[in-house]
Amino acid sequence: MRKQLKTVLLLLLCFCLLCPLTAYADGIGDGNIDGGGGNMGSGTSQSYWNSGNEGVRVTVVRSSDHAVVTTPIDLTNKTPNNIDMHFGKVSKISYTNGNGLAPLTTTYGYVNPAQSLPKIIATNSGSNNIEAIKSYFTDEQVIRSIANLTGMDFDVLVGGDYKLLLEPIAYFKFEGVDIAVTATEAALYDEVCSGLLRSKMASLSHKNLPLAMFLETSDLGYPAWSGSRSTTASNADIKSSLGLGIVRFEEQPEAPVLDTFDYEYRVNTKVVTSVWVSGGQSDPDRSTTVTFNIRGSSYRVSNVYYPSGDSQLVWVQWTTPAEPCEFTINVSVSGPGSPVQGTINVKVVDLDKNPPPNPVADDHNDSFTRASVPSREQNTSANWGVWRPWWRAYWVWHSGDDDDDGYWCDHGWWEFDFDRYSASLRATMSIKTDDHNPTASGRTMKSGYGINQTVTASVSSTQSSSVTPAQNAVSYFPEFRYEQFWRLLDRISIGGNSSQLEFQKNNYSTYKNRTHFTPIWYPDGAYTVNTWLIDCWTPTGMLSMNLTDSLTIRGSLWDDWHIAPLDPNH
Repeated sequence: MRKQLKTVLLLLLCFCLLCPLTAYADGIGDGNIDGGGGNMGSGTSQSYWNSGNEGVRVTVVRSSDHAVVTTPIDLTNKTPNNIDMHFGKVSKISYTNGNGLAPLTTTYGYVNPAQSLPKIIATNSGSNNIEAIKSYFTDEQVIRSIANLTGMDFDVLVGGDYKLLLEPIAYFKFEGVDIAVTATEAALYDEVCSGLLRSKMASLSHKNLPLAMFLETSDLGYPAWSGSRSTTASNADIKSSLGLGIVRFEEQPEAPVLDTFDYEYRVNTKVVTSVWVSGGQSDPDRSTTVTFNIRGSSYRVSNVYYPSGDSQLVWVQWTTPAEPCEFTINVSVSGPGSPVQGTINVKVVDLDKNPPPNPVADDHNDSFTRASVPSREQNTSANWGVWRPWWRAYWVWHSGDDDDDGYWCDHGWWEFDFDRYSASLRATMSIKTDDHNPTASGRTMKSGYGINQTVTASVSSTQSSSVTPAQNAVSYFPEFRYEQFWRLLDRISIGGNSSQLEFQKNNYSTYKNRTHFTPIWYPDGAYTVNTWLIDCWTPTGMLSMNLTDSLTIRGSLWDDWHIAPLDPNH
């Protein structure tokens, strides 16, 4: 009798399938999984379902065009080897696109996963746990197993271009026949059987099975379900909106981009080294870290943030070695995406290697012509900024079977403000006649005597911890046409962001004064010293100033000498 009944059912189904059926869906958006269900009705000896006889059909779908890219697989904790009839491995998307039911009596294929499935279909003896279902199907090892079973490369699957379509499956006896169906197949089967399935198995086929999974928000062309979570659904609602969950994978963060610059520094100087980092988005949930490896020391900058499509300047302060050298700074960036490496070529020079020679009384330069004061590089201000992320909360109410069962969930996101900073360099330079010049008058002196110089500088900044004071100054002289020889000034005082610099002590000075001797042959007129103030470092580079000051030359040191015969009376 049972064999005859199975034959009648199959013939009836095949006859009904000659009439085409249409399924439909609409909507688009982000998706996840929600669920409901309720108490089960009583079955009969020929039509019944046992709690736990369930599974999940998993299909890999391309996000861009909703194309099914792998053969679906059925996962279950059971061993349903008694299935008399099933409909093959066909996804809800394929039915939506017009595929009809194709009954099969071949051996039903399934997979028992290494990690047991959580409860999928709610019953009167318990409830499914949507959070457990979400957790299960977003577990890395589960996803790796699904990738292997479907033939997908794991990195490709989770790369952001594909999604997993989940469909609850029920294994039950209907009119004496053991069948396996998804919710969509149950609705289609009921239509071709003129409501027979609904009349016998409504609590399962039209309530607990389709309500086991549905979408919170629209995705893959299927709308979010806003109807009842605990009553039977129509075939149309099941086909369009129920019996599915979706796992989407965020696009993998793009690898950061590192932009570096080469630097030339002076010896024994506090400097700033900077790089630009961009690519993807870096926020408190997935921050970027930049590490500078400088001559055996590591300087780590953590919590680097920037919005998608923008970049962040990252810098460290350090002190250059005391001797000239050349070396490479290795920079590594870790965080979202694959780590990247970069290099910075550094040259450290000593400017205290070319002071003027010792002037002597018989020096002369008959071909001397005055040169214009050069326009050396000058940059007196800098601007930079730091991205500051902040969380914009967006609370969404997720309702349950009644208001008391719902919950609020924060679906917010990171936004960014840009905090702007600046620095400004101010400096003055003054030269004066040396204190041991006996015939100087104010700012007029004879050639051959010495001059003193003082440079005072200060840098003001809205982020003073990120800048250094001006630490070096180099003076150039008109007798050398502002080239060939120069004097590196001494750092007399460096405090905070202020500094004072003067000539170094002159080894040719009788008094070891901080002096520069003007050549005795220098012609009358303006004597102008040019000083380049440098090594005021900021995150965006070095601030510098081109300074000048003048005295007047009138006469020479020889004018102060008088040669006459000795008076015999004295």
